[in-house]
Amino acid sequence: MAFHDGLSRTQKILLAVLCFPVLPFYLCYVCFTKSEEDKKKSNSAQAEEGRIQETTDRQPRFTGQAAETQNDGQLPVVTFQPDQNCVSVEVHPRHPTPHIRKKFSIRKGLQVFPDQTGQINKGFQVDGEQESTLSGKQDLYAYPWDKSSLKSMTVNLEQFKSVDAHASKVNVRNSVENLVNALLQKAHTDLEKVRSIWIWICHHIEYDVEGFHNKTKRSCAPAEVLQSRKSVCAGYAALFEQMCSIAGIQCKNLSGFSKGYGYRPGKVLKGESNHAWNSVYLDGRWHLLDSTWGSGSVDDSCTKFTFSYNEFYFLTHPALFINDHFPEDHEWQLLKQPLALQQFEHNACYSPKFYSIGLVETSSKTAIIETENGKAAVFIESRVPALFLVTLNGDKEHSLMTLQKNGVLLEVYPQQMGTHSLEIFAKPFKDKEKDYSNVLKYSLKCSSVDKSISLPKALIQPVGPSWHSEEKGILEALPISPIIHSDDGRCVVTFTRRKDLDVFATLDSDSSTVSEDTRRRHIWKTCQGSQVELKIHLPHAGDFALHIWAKKTSDPGSHHCALSYLLSCPNKSVKWPVFPKAYQNWEEGYELVSPLAGILPANRQVQFKLKLPGIDEASVESGKTHPLTHRGDDFWEGDCHISGGSKVTVMVSLNANDNTFWSLLEYKVESH
Repeated sequence: MAFHDGLSRTQKILLAVLCFPVLPFYLCYVCFTKSEEDKKKSNSAQAEEGRIQETTDRQPRFTGQAAETQNDGQLPVVTFQPDQNCVSVEVHPRHPTPHIRKKFSIRKGLQVFPDQTGQINKGFQVDGEQESTLSGKQDLYAYPWDKSSLKSMTVNLEQFKSVDAHASKVNVRNSVENLVNALLQKAHTDLEKVRSIWIWICHHIEYDVEGFHNKTKRSCAPAEVLQSRKSVCAGYAALFEQMCSIAGIQCKNLSGFSKGYGYRPGKVLKGESNHAWNSVYLDGRWHLLDSTWGSGSVDDSCTKFTFSYNEFYFLTHPALFINDHFPEDHEWQLLKQPLALQQFEHNACYSPKFYSIGLVETSSKTAIIETENGKAAVFIESRVPALFLVTLNGDKEHSLMTLQKNGVLLEVYPQQMGTHSLEIFAKPFKDKEKDYSNVLKYSLKCSSVDKSISLPKALIQPVGPSWHSEEKGILEALPISPIIHSDDGRCVVTFTRRKDLDVFATLDSDSSTVSEDTRRRHIWKTCQGSQVELKIHLPHAGDFALHIWAKKTSDPGSHHCALSYLLSCPNKSVKWPVFPKAYQNWEEGYELVSPLAGILPANRQVQFKLKLPGIDEASVESGKTHPLTHRGDDFWEGDCHISGGSKVTVMVSLNANDNTFWSLLEYKVESH
């Protein structure tokens, strides 16, 4: 008891007045004494808490859906972790939140692990010295994604080559501690430690498809997962967390909803959560990863697992991770503006390939989209040239694909009302041998059908001029629109071809009764150097696919489709005849002005006009010879009376002196 406790009130006032000059020193002494008493009480309470919890069951607990994880709702668990010269205690609340999980070290004194919100992020206190404080803004992630990186921190995968090679070959089964010690032989920084653990789990732990379907055969305890080398997501996450703890890395075991096996666009997520993953603390902030999805995938029936390493789920940017992972605690989205569960359900689900290919975002951001006037349009932004494939209910029909400089425009025309499955596939253009990967799924609701347009099954995508057609050697193509509407059934397509490029065109239709060879004669090609002109006269009304095929003359092999158009003619009175038949002697540089119709009326006077450079003589044979007159600028023209007979032929001679004539064109004559 202090000596002044026995003094009267008056005596205490007089003493205070007399001792006022030394009052500051006295107050410092009182505060110091109080602080020492509180510290002793705190240390005593911590030690007592450790002794009480030391005898509790240390079996890890995992939350999640019944088919994947468990939640027994028990009281917090305290586990002791060896750390060389000290003993660490981790406190896990029943309802853990990022900002209240703390770790205490008897040797180092109080250590508060920073939380992602920055509210209690005071840094580490080591020997009484406080390190730099991180602000909340630094720990929060911007939303939406800034499109600069798929990762939440700067990562150079080249720096992991030796770490990855070592981790993938480590084979330790006797204990998790020994496994981590073996892995850390090549890992020095915290990032390398996390990477080493990640690589080992992704390449050595198999997804337990049997345990997924039967909880009684499932094991999620880290030691048992290590022995069996298989588990469900809770086992992956638990093993990852324990290995990080041994390595001295702060790690969090998270659970929530995912858009994985069995997910369909627009599915309502309710009940217990169905997935587990992790978050690790590196370089002053939290980072997300999913070793289950990083290791491989299961088939559609979830009966077979295939190891297929997926780099995407290592330190994934939170704005991308939220596409298919929704944590129970919204703060662990690590987003400045967290999503609600309903938003997560409604959002479109992008596969990892969507981003790894180089795609950025889509104009239709909801999982369920609706047609407008029988059409649905989706634009996908891409930072690299990519090729796409679209299926509607599994069929590659009823869609129009137009490539643009910064992406692709997809137009879908369902032919039946109702709900349809729309899937979009893509692959990088540079990887020509690579298969298409599923990058996006939608549920498409169609309330009306547009009967004015019918896409031919033979239509080769993409449609219209683009960087793709330019890559194939077709430049400056006109018209720019992929759909050519023609009321009279006629149109013209022009383009510039690259040097040494041979081209021809075909006309395809699902409904036409005209043969393929005859349809080709409804296209007339004129080449003047690098300039190519295609005149098209449709045989009848309907929708046609115009395909332009190209091949370098110096290359072996066949032609490939370089450019496609959709031709649409609603006028049912249209019925154009074929163009005249051209023989092999018809050379590039020749031009037919008239007549363009390949069928001529009998007993009529018909004017012929052709541009034939390098010709000495030209004539028309129709029962008798009708010479054509050279009018200058390589044009030959003249009138010819079409009398009896079945055909008319245009003849030319390259050298008038040798009296040799060659057939260029052949016309049919109408019969009476």
